[in-house]
Amino acid sequence: MAGQKLKTHKGAKKRFRKTGTGKLMRNKANKRHILTKKSRSRKRELGKPTRVSPSDVYRITALLPN
Repeated sequence: MAGQKLKTHKGAKKRFRKTGTGKLMRNKANKRHILTKKSRSRKRELGKPTRVSPSDVYRITALLPN
């Protein structure tokens, strides 16, 4: 059927966001529990978002058509 809309993958929508220049950002893992053995600086860095790996960008943009 022609003219069907593409559906956004809701799991990807919640985990990734696009910057103003179109790059994909993600949150880092390992900040949920067992935080006592991690250094203060490491925990602080884990709280910041980071860029998605270039090898994964194609797969994620397929899940986020808009």
